[in-house]
Amino acid sequence: MALRNIVVVGASLAGLRAVEALRREGYDDRLVVIGAEPHLPYDRPPLSKEFLAGEWEPEQLTLRRQPYDDLDVDWRLGRRATALDLGARELELHDGERVPFDGLVIATGATPRTLAGTPPLAGVFTLRTLDDALAIRELLEGRPRVVVIGAGFIGSEVAATCKSRRGIDDVTVLEMLPQPLVRGVGPVIGEVMGELHRDHGVDLRCGVTVAGIEGDGRVERVRLGDGTALEADLVVVGVGVAPETAWLEGSGLTIDNGVVCDETCLAAPGVVAAGDVARWRNPLFGGELMRVEHWTNATEQGVAAARRLLAGDRAGEPYAPVPFVWSDQYDLKIQVVGHVRGDDEVAVVHGSLDERRFVALFGRGDRLTGALGFSRPRQLMQYRRMLAEGTSFADAVAHGRAVNG
Repeated sequence: MALRNIVVVGASLAGLRAVEALRREGYDDRLVVIGAEPHLPYDRPPLSKEFLAGEWEPEQLTLRRQPYDDLDVDWRLGRRATALDLGARELELHDGERVPFDGLVIATGATPRTLAGTPPLAGVFTLRTLDDALAIRELLEGRPRVVVIGAGFIGSEVAATCKSRRGIDDVTVLEMLPQPLVRGVGPVIGEVMGELHRDHGVDLRCGVTVAGIEGDGRVERVRLGDGTALEADLVVVGVGVAPETAWLEGSGLTIDNGVVCDETCLAAPGVVAAGDVARWRNPLFGGELMRVEHWTNATEQGVAAARRLLAGDRAGEPYAPVPFVWSDQYDLKIQVVGHVRGDDEVAVVHGSLDERRFVALFGRGDRLTGALGFSRPRQLMQYRRMLAEGTSFADAVAHGRAVNG
């Protein structure tokens, strides 16, 4: 089928990079972008850091140096896709409009998870959008008592940013697990993450549950499972995200913790997915189904999905990246390459945990699965190359210790 009308659902980083790639690769026909937010695509990682700290303004979040108009796109902003009819090659929007397509890029990202039973109180937020960040930043001007629920990357960054703002002394982080990020990086690194918060004056409480968020119209306290009450003026819930796929139920696509794709990002003929919403078979990791919720993957997969769409009936190129993730907390840059799990074997090969400037390698079986660095970018990146080459865990550890020795 000739591609004369491509629709991108999701005015996100992945969606934008797909649009740019389509134009760069020579596609010059109709291009429609549907976005649920009223804003043109913007950069999300600074929302929990520079923007929340008051160091950046909205115009600094732009993802393009050139004008967006240069892309010749029909932007449908503030519009939500609510259904997909693969047979008719149409999308339905929330206002009932039906949008036809020849090719479709699904880049709807993810939605923050919420706590069941939480009443609609002012001062309780998730942090995913620019509007969320603007509202939280305004409240921070009043030097509130802050409670962050969840010690993953978003929760940890919010806590670190709040502590960096003058006059905000009362910051509590509540985590259900024994250490921050323990499911992702294991107990050894999780303990280091916890000590980092405590050393900066954050009241980190692990192994706790939240029984409820209470108040009269606006938040006043967080009630823990043991009955303890924490006074709060601002609560940020950071308990993870879920891929935005509800609108695709019944579409005929395979939905299982994301839009399931083959190794080329193809979900169905003429339909590709990219970014947080996509779950694809990464051949670099033995064809493991993988969904990656971070900036670098959204950028790279948006390009890969666009190229796959343009390939049509021809065989597409496998998308086989080494995932790369980073987080800025306090004065540290935390970077992770690969696909690590909390039950992987861990070996520190550069620096030490005590000085919080190190590189730790992760292995599963005899395969190097990833590396994590605290402010060691130069040393860390050599392991990204080793991951791409399929280096064994033992060889990577031996290399690291030889270089460090």
